[in-house]
Order: sequence, then C-alpha cells, then structure tokens
Amino acid sequence: LSAGVCCCCAALRPRYKRLVDNIFPEDPKDGLVKADMEKLTFYAVSAPEKLDRIGAYLAERLSRDVVRHRYGYVLIAMEALDQLLMACHSQSIKPFVESFLHMVAKLLESGEPKLQVLGTNSFVKFANIEEDTPSYHRRYDFFVSRFSAMCHSCDPDPEIQNEIRIAGIRGIQGVVRKAVNDELRATIWEPQHMDKIVPSLLFNMHKIEDVDSRTGAPSSPAAGVKEENPSVLAENCFRELLGRATYGNMNNAVRPVFAHLDHHRLWDPNEFAVSCFKIIMYSIQAQYSHHVIQEILGHLDVRKRDSARVRAGIIQVLLEAVAIAAKGSIGPTVLEVFNTLLKHLRISVDFELGDRRSSAGSGTLSTSSKESDERIVQNAIIQTIGFFGSNLPDYQRSEIMMFIMSKVPVLGTTSKSLDPSNLGDLGTRRIQIMLLRSLLMVTSGYKGTTISNALPAPFLDPLLSPSLMEDSELRQLVLEILHNLIDRHDNRAKLRGIRIIPDVSDLKIKRDKISRQDVSFMKKHGQQLYRHIYLGCKEEDNVQKNFELLFTSLALTTIELANEEVVIDLIRLAIALQDIAIINEDNLPMFNRCGVMALVAAYLNFLSQMIAVPAFCQHVSKVIETRSVEAAYFLPETIFKDKCDLPKSLEKDEKDLFFLTNKIAESLGGSGYNVERLSVPYVPQVTDEDRLSRRKSIVDTVSIQVDILSGNGSEDKVDNTEEITFEALKKAIDNNGLEEQEKEKRRLVIEKFQKAPFEEIAAQCETKANMLHDRLAQILELTIRPPPSPSGTMTITSGHAHYHSVPVYEMKFPDLCVY
Repeated sequence: LSAGVCCCCAALRPRYKRLVDNIFPEDPKDGLVKADMEKLTFYAVSAPEKLDRIGAYLAERLSRDVVRHRYGYVLIAMEALDQLLMACHSQSIKPFVESFLHMVAKLLESGEPKLQVLGTNSFVKFANIEEDTPSYHRRYDFFVSRFSAMCHSCDPDPEIQNEIRIAGIRGIQGVVRKAVNDELRATIWEPQHMDKIVPSLLFNMHKIEDVDSRTGAPSSPAAGVKEENPSVLAENCFRELLGRATYGNMNNAVRPVFAHLDHHRLWDPNEFAVSCFKIIMYSIQAQYSHHVIQEILGHLDVRKRDSARVRAGIIQVLLEAVAIAAKGSIGPTVLEVFNTLLKHLRISVDFELGDRRSSAGSGTLSTSSKESDERIVQNAIIQTIGFFGSNLPDYQRSEIMMFIMSKVPVLGTTSKSLDPSNLGDLGTRRIQIMLLRSLLMVTSGYKGTTISNALPAPFLDPLLSPSLMEDSELRQLVLEILHNLIDRHDNRAKLRGIRIIPDVSDLKIKRDKISRQDVSFMKKHGQQLYRHIYLGCKEEDNVQKNFELLFTSLALTTIELANEEVVIDLIRLAIALQDIAIINEDNLPMFNRCGVMALVAAYLNFLSQMIAVPAFCQHVSKVIETRSVEAAYFLPETIFKDKCDLPKSLEKDEKDLFFLTNKIAESLGGSGYNVERLSVPYVPQVTDEDRLSRRKSIVDTVSIQVDILSGNGSEDKVDNTEEITFEALKKAIDNNGLEEQEKEKRRLVIEKFQKAPFEEIAAQCETKANMLHDRLAQILELTIRPPPSPSGTMTITSGHAHYHSVPVYEMKFPDLCVY
C-alpha cells in the first residue's frame, strides 16, 4: 500500500521537477544523466515560461546539497545550469539568471576552494553570454567584493592559494566584461567598486613580480602557462579594464593605483610604479592620456611634503608617462605640466636650503644625504621638463621656452611664480641654474625657420640680462642655450674646443645665404650679442670652458648671421677684447688676460679663413706665428694646458704680438668692405639693467678709447710724455694753440658721427643723458624741499606715512615777512 501511495504521489509532481530529478543519478560518481538532460533542455526550450521554476528548483536542490556536503550532486547541478544557460536565449531567461546567480553566490560563500572555483567558472561562462535586452535591476556588488577577496587569498597551501587567486582574477574579469557590455555599465566604474577591483589586480601583479625580480623580468609565457600565473592574468585583466575606460570614468580607474602605491610604499623604489603607469598609458585610449598626467601632477601636489625619494619616484613616473603621451596629443596639459614641475623645483630648492641652514654648524651626514636626495628630485624634474619639451612640436616648444624664461629670477623683472625675495642669493642662483638647465634641454634640437623666431625680444632680453652673468656656470648655460638656437646647421660639434684651426675647409661647415630676416635681427639685436660676449670676457671667474663657449658663440654668429657689416662689427669686437687684456682696466688676473688674447687669436684665425681675404689671412697668420715663438701663452693650445708659465706683465709696445686695426683695414679695404668703421672703437650698449644690477656698472668702466694701440691710429705712435719747459708752458697758454685744439676736437666729433654706426652713437648719447639725469636728480633732491608748515609735513618711510609738526616760533621766515 505504501509503495503505491509513493508512486501515485510521484506521478502527481510537476513535470519540470520530475525532469530535474531524473538528471541526478543514484551515484554522483556516474555524472550527469545525458539522456535526461537532453529531455530537460528540450522541455526548457519548448516551454520557456517554466525556466524560472526549473532554476528555482535546481537552486533549492543545490543549496541542500551544499549544506549536506554532497559535492558530487553540486557539480551535477552546476553542469545542468550551465547547459540550460547556454541553450536558452529568450525573454524568460531573466528570472532564471537570478536563480543562477543566487546559486553561484552560494558556492562563492562556501569555504571549500573547489566550490569557489566551480562557482567562478560558471560565472565566467555566464559573463560571455550576450543578452538580448539589458537588465536594469541586476547588480554585481556581491561578486565584486567576493572576487576581490579571493584575489587576496592567504591559504597556507601554495597551490590552493594560487588556484583561488586565479579564480578571483578571472571572476573580476568576468564582472568587468559583463558590466561593460551591459547598458548599465556605469555601475562598475563607481569608486566603491574600483577601490576593490584595481588594488586586487595590483596586489597579484606585485606579489609575483617580487618573486620574479630575483631572476629578472619574466618572459612572455605560453598560452598554457598564462592560466597558472596570477601576475600575467591580473595584468591582462588590468589592461582590459583600462582599455574599456571612457572619458567620464578614467579617473575612477586611475586613482586607486595611487592609493595602492602609497599604502604599500612603492614609490621608493619605484620600479613597480613605473611598470604600472606604463601599462596604464599603453592601455588607455590616446586621447585620454592627459587625464593620467593630470592625476600624477595632482598626486605630486598632495605628496609635496613627503621625503625627497618619494617625490623623485613620482616625478620619474611622470617622466615615463610624458614620454609615452608626448608621442601623441596630450591635450591642454602642456603648460600645466611645466608650471607644476617648476613649482616643485622651487619647493625642492627651499627644502635643500632649509636643511643646509638648519645644519650650518653641525654638518651631519644625514643632512648631506638629504641635500643629495633633493638634488635627485631636481635632476628628475629637469630631465622631465627637457624630455617633454624636446618632444613637442616647434610652435609649442617656443611657447614653453618663453614660459620657462619668464620664471627665471632676473633683476629688474618680477617672476610670475618663483619669487626670489625669500630665497636669498644662494637660492636665487640655484633656481636660475635649474631653470637654465631645463631651458637648455628644451632648446636642444630646436630648428627655427628664422633667428627672430628662435630668439624673440621677450626671450632674448632676460636671457642676456646681467643677472645671469653673476656666476661662471650661469654664463656657460646661457651661451649653450644661445648655441642651441643659433646653430641651425649642426656645426657646433665641429667647433668644439678652442684652438687655432689650420684649415677651416676641412671642417666642412654647412651654411646658407644670410636671409633678410637674419640681417634685420642683427640690426636690432646684434649689439646685445656683442655686449654679452664683451662683458663675458671681463669676468674674473672664467675658466677654460667659458672661453671655449665664447669662441663657439663668435664662430656660430659668423656662420649663421654674418654679412659684410656684421663681419666688420665682429672684428671691432675682437679688437676691443684684445684691448681689455692689454689695458686691463678691470685688473683681471694674468690667466684671464692671456685667455682673452688666445680667444681673439683663435677667432680671427677662423674668421679670416671664412671670409677668405688673403691679406687678412696673412696678417693673422703672421701674428700667430710670432706668438708661437715669442709669446706662446697668447695661444689657446698653450694657455689652457694644465701647467703653463704665465708672464708677469704684458708689454703694450710689442706690436708684432697684437692684431692691429690699421693692418686689418688695409687688408680688407681692397675686398669691398667698409673699413671706415674699423677706426671707431667698439663700445658696449648701456641698458637700464646696468644701473639696477649689483655688478659694477659699465657706465663707470667703459669709455671711448681713441688711442689704445699704435695700430688704432698710426703705426708709429708718438710718445705722449713731453719735457716740461718754459716754451711748452707758453704754447699751452697761447690762444692759437687752444683754438687748434678745439678745431681738432670738433673734427673728431664730426668724423665720429659720420662714420660710427647709429647704435653706438645712441649708446654714447644715452650714457651721457643718463649720467646727467642722475646728477640732476641728486641736485634737485638736495635743493628743492617743501617749506615747513605748522600743520605738519608728511614723510613716507617703509610704506607708512608720518606727519611732523613744526611750531610757529621755530619756523624761519624771510626778512620781508617779518615786521
């Protein structure tokens, strides 16, 4: 009776339950009953409205089997679910999917590794299915949290740990694919999800990298090995995640990377950080590169108070990112990158000087190490600025050059962000050197179509400022920057080192015909270049490199910018440099004087061969030959040796050792050159900065030298020292003699105004006008004062107004006002 009742009850059960029960064998080892599974699949496809009930019943059985640890039946149930999921594509599959995800969640919540892996595999299969309609209510929050936790598995068994981590990474990959392909893809990019997904992937990438770093970087594994390597799988998932990021959610995917690197202190050393951002920059779409750069700059601002090594690590990461982004469009971040880097350069200099001041008395090792760390930061910033700038197109690079130059602290101008007032002399010099080094790297390889584009007035004026001549290194950097911008045919390497070149034609110098734009540039700014070279030769701290760079500057100016008029100006400049060494008004050391003489010899030798005037070449060669025999210390090959015997004094009367103006004028006169201007000595142009500069004003040191050398007037110079006699005194008093002297002075003035170039006449007039103006201002300040008043007189001191009252009985009135 009881058996009949059971059979009757079984016959009354719904058909879908009977079909589900039939797929389970009596012994789970036998596996899924395929014949009955085919019947269940056919029934589900034929009656899709029953799918939700089939799924609910399978979920009920699976939950019961999990609790009872009947794992064999659990495997069968999941296999049946997978087959049903793959076979059914209809509107009714939505409720079935909910049952499926519920069962996957049950497996993931279990503590059995095999069930977790099983649930992950089923979810990955589900993620690869493309649904016809979006699911507006489905969320994957639980799966993101669970898969992220599996990525951090710490099972004591290494094999099980590796297996669970791989399952977690594959699960995250499935969530990303499913969520991104879904219409509600924005949910996966929310910060609470990215804060779990990204660190989980980075954790696995870093852990395996620590092990592999002992034997070097791992090679690209085969397809079968990739599945067993969590690091490779995590990197592929990370690349896929970033590749699917769009404009609106890019930042949410990148910010967790900074949090992970900060939390695990991976900026020092920063190998892993660099590799991460290389992956990011190569994985994202090119038009979104500037987002990543902005995030790095923002994080650098956040960590600006951290140790120098941490900041250096972040800057090196920025360098790698910029190196990749500079190859394409980087959006509006060009000036922002440079502005932020220059700001941090100033911060680094502040830290370095602060550490130096705090330990001025102690001189501890820790402080010196801090200073060296700050130097690492500064070098990293300069390298980043230079690399970024050198990869920009020329039109953007010229803007960056102007931008950096505007930040250089120059006397008489206000820097836009780098205020030198709080730095002191040492800090200002450090900032100037760092910025000029950055500018040197940016200008490397720059090829301007015209020299006026490469050296516009707003850039050239501060670059040649006296403020950037205070130090030997500063002057070297300025000259090297000029070389980068003037040398448009790559001739600088051929001119390296100051020497007497036997045959300039062997150098195979490349040059083009001087354009009208270049001629116009030299008319406007040539005097500035001459002045900078002239003053640079008068510095006492010049070393061999300074003289080499000055020689290169003169040679490049000759190659790139010299027409006949400029050649005459360069010769006048060379003769003026020779006069500096001979007269020695600035009391230069003997090495400097001999160095200037050697510079003039090397340059005139080069110039004479470049313009190819035989008589000029003959005169220069004769002087050089005489020097090699009688005064070898006037030649660069001798004076710049380690051990060179210097003379005790320079004799002005040894005309054979000097380049004479009249000889040069005779040699060039027959070749079409306007040699009349050679008789007018070169005088450097005076600027407003000379009066503001702390250096000795050239107004006080430069004057017109009419009879410097015998060659400047007549070849046989008459001795000016005369014997004082009664007849000599009588002639001095004689009116006729005075009239003749006045006539001679007027003749010289008229001749000067007829032959001298306009720039020099303007410079001399400006010098006299400035001196008269200063003297008049002093006189007016002493004489013109407001009369005393009983109501008080206002004076301003330190920006504050003060009133001083004078009693009436103390006031002094004129006699006419007293009665």
